[in-house]
Amino acid sequence: MILPVILWLGASCMDSGLKMVGEIRSLRDSKPIGAASSRLKLGSFDLISDSFYLQFATLPQINPFSLLRTKLMKLRHKLLTIPLLIVGVALLLFALTLSHSASCPEPQAGATGAASMKAVVRHCYGSPDVLEVVDVEIPVAGPREILVKVEAASVNPLDWHFMRGSPYIMRLMTGLGSPDDPRLGRDFAGTVQAVGEEVTEFEVGDRVYGGANGAFAQYLTRGATGSVAKIPDNVSSVQAASLPVAGITALQALRDKGQLQPGQKVLINGASGGVGTFAVQIAKSMGAEVTGVCSTRNVEMVKSIGADHVFDYKQENYTDSGQQYDLILDTVGNHSLSANRRVLKPEGKLVLIGGAKGDWIGPLAGPISAMAQQPFVDQEIVSFTAQMNAEALTTLASMMSDGEVTAVIERSYALDETAAAIRKSEEGHVRGKLVLTIE
Repeated sequence: MILPVILWLGASCMDSGLKMVGEIRSLRDSKPIGAASSRLKLGSFDLISDSFYLQFATLPQINPFSLLRTKLMKLRHKLLTIPLLIVGVALLLFALTLSHSASCPEPQAGATGAASMKAVVRHCYGSPDVLEVVDVEIPVAGPREILVKVEAASVNPLDWHFMRGSPYIMRLMTGLGSPDDPRLGRDFAGTVQAVGEEVTEFEVGDRVYGGANGAFAQYLTRGATGSVAKIPDNVSSVQAASLPVAGITALQALRDKGQLQPGQKVLINGASGGVGTFAVQIAKSMGAEVTGVCSTRNVEMVKSIGADHVFDYKQENYTDSGQQYDLILDTVGNHSLSANRRVLKPEGKLVLIGGAKGDWIGPLAGPISAMAQQPFVDQEIVSFTAQMNAEALTTLASMMSDGEVTAVIERSYALDETAAAIRKSEEGHVRGKLVLTIE
């Protein structure tokens, strides 16, 4: 028979021959000897004078190929160690690259003359201390751009995230080690000073607002199409400047992602913040029953802008209230998904905006957890990034003009106080918005 011969050869030629014989004897002793057996003389082993029996019933259990497979698996594990080690080292180097912050260069003399302007810049990542107000050249509008004299700009958490380069993962877009673009700020409102030769949507003298990189400056250029719209006559530049990021986030969260309907119950966690104050008003204008969550000092303010009910989170936890909501808009991320789902109707929606701080993934932790849990729950969990566009800006401007929405502004700052404004934003607990007035 072939198999016993293979075993004999293996026992004769391999160092582990004695071990193989021992295993075979153990198998023989543990089971009754079958009717059919093969007698094999081990002439090559002087230490063993007798013979042993190989049972046909046990042969599958001592298949030599299983021994070979075991050795191959051990070899595979050893071989896998090398690429895993390489991947581990690569990930470590990648993490170190992302987290590395270059030192700030020495301040340099800026532009001078009639064609210069004041602008807030930073040339490295860090605290508000890295911000500088410098003189730079006034930009020139391209063929499809407009030049805007900025009259007001507002501060968003997004600004200090860009300032610090945190979470580190965003540095893949903003620059490793140091920012690729030294400018800062997104929300602006002002007056058109010049238009490109191909621009037909705007004229010199139009009051406009929207989103553009470098909003913390006296002038900026912006494409004539996209994230810019006209300001109604009865809306101030300060009010308009507070709208873009926070207002659009609230609008799209409720209208587009939450698909809020008249008569539905909506809860807004973080109702006193920038997004939250706009969300309360937008939800109310859409015919919803609105419940806000805020601190004690903001309860009356949240009621004054339209909330039907208010939870003071310092006094009670809305996730333990036993209430049920059609839609929850969470701008804070201070409760787990399971806790939010307890107060969400079976067919309800949970829309996540923002979240906990952190150097590596920060607010992305909530969306990642949501994606992991969504396949296993009936309720819809949505996380998204707002898309600034002309349609949303026009809608918000109209709502503000009609009195459906107003900006809650805690404080205004001058351009050279930008560092203080961002420091205040970073501390949290801002009531509504912080605005820069720019001359």
